[in-house]
Amino acid sequence: MRVVAAFIAFACMVSGAPAALAQAFPSKPVRVIVPAPPGSAPDFLSRLLAPKLGDMWGQPLVIDNVLGAGGNIGTERAAKAPADGYTLLFNTIGPIGVNISMYSNLSFDPVKDFAPITLVAKVPNILVVHPSVPVKSVQELIAYARQNPGKLRYGSPGSGTSNHLSAELLKLMAGIDLLHIPYKSSAQMTTDILGGQVEVVFHNAPVLLPHVKSGALRGLGITSATRNASAPELPSIAEAGVPGFEVTAWFGFMAPANTPPAVVNKIHADVVKAMALPDVRERMLLQAAEPVGSTPQEYAAFIASEIVKWAKVVKQSGAKVE
Repeated sequence: MRVVAAFIAFACMVSGAPAALAQAFPSKPVRVIVPAPPGSAPDFLSRLLAPKLGDMWGQPLVIDNVLGAGGNIGTERAAKAPADGYTLLFNTIGPIGVNISMYSNLSFDPVKDFAPITLVAKVPNILVVHPSVPVKSVQELIAYARQNPGKLRYGSPGSGTSNHLSAELLKLMAGIDLLHIPYKSSAQMTTDILGGQVEVVFHNAPVLLPHVKSGALRGLGITSATRNASAPELPSIAEAGVPGFEVTAWFGFMAPANTPPAVVNKIHADVVKAMALPDVRERMLLQAAEPVGSTPQEYAAFIASEIVKWAKVVKQSGAKVE
């Protein structure tokens, strides 16, 4: 009987451990690696949520922008962090959904090395041209590109990013030839499209909308399946003459693999709670972001489907690391 009683006591202690672990988390600051520059869409979203989570947890969230290699450097750093919940990744689409098909020597596995927490938001890209380009619609751009193959340069913040794949998908579906100019960061790319060093860019809507509204850049279309309330004057590229065209960048929280499920579930619950706050939701929608807040299991399934989708696009388009 003493043995049985001891076993029951041990079982109760073990079963209570996850709850106790989640209740104690966090007991120190949490680092959030964002593999994108300040001012970018993922940077905006992570900094929007960080103070709300900090208030809930009584601990600050420290945003760490780690740039390079199309987001691979920051993502690798997060993959190799201790699996205790104190280092999180605010992931971007490229390293998690695309780069496994783009890079032959990727230093991390986007599925095996991470525990998905939640898909925070989907953000469309906007297709813009410098005002010096004599086109005012998607169809005019396609016609001009066909008449001038290889003349138009498009910028991207690196191979495998949603910016890069948006342009490659347009090239594939419209049968046009554009010259890829990869940059080390989206900030450099944005500076150069504003200065006319490249003529065409796909970029996250929150970054480009102010420049489109000011007239510094000419907006031609948006990559979501339908128009977006933040820029209703911009047609979807599918609507503007490329049926079936759709690309959305997506961002979410992930933790290193083997992070305790109780900690993952607590972070998920609190992120979803923060996303439901009226001021957070309003600011996300104003920035053309579609709030999601999926479960860890739903996010894992979504990532798997995106890897398959983009593997096909990479293969068909011939997109490569440059």
